[in-house]
Amino acid sequence: MAEGADEIVLSKRDLREVAAFAAACAETVLDVFEADRPDDARPREAVGAAWEFARGGERGKALRDTASAALKAARSAGTVAAREAAWAAMSAAGAAYLHPLAKPTQVKHILGAGAYAARAAELVAGDDRAVGAESLERTVRRATPVVVDVLRRFPAAPGGGGRVGELIRVLDAELRSLTPGT
Repeated sequence: MAEGADEIVLSKRDLREVAAFAAACAETVLDVFEADRPDDARPREAVGAAWEFARGGERGKALRDTASAALKAARSAGTVAAREAAWAAMSAAGAAYLHPLAKPTQVKHILGAGAYAARAAELVAGDDRAVGAESLERTVRRATPVVVDVLRRFPAAPGGGGRVGELIRVLDAELRSLTPGT
């Protein structure tokens, strides 16, 4: 439980819901990475580790290691779309480490996987932003009331971050606009 005025109370259930949401988002673009690097399982392993945590596992070295490995996989990607897909996977594993700090930068732990997945989908479609918008719509539908509640505890997403930052801000605004409990 958090104690300071700049801290947010996050339960293990909250963290598990956020991790499940992020894993579900990243899962949608694993095939983008795997088409580029079919013998590299690191992003898939990161998403698997996020699911394991979401389903009752503990945060620990294996989860951190798979996030780090997915980041390294992103650096070896042959296409920008594959890189974004690997970053989605890294973000899914990293979602379990959402910090209870009332800082806008923490929103990326919640929404990063969805934004990177939308960007990967856009790039696969020739940088078609309509495809990204459709991906974001599916991401909004994927968010549980717990995920939306957790998001609302944090300040709005910060500026910057290029196209992925823009996608995070769109997701942030859309999720915050939902009627509570939906």
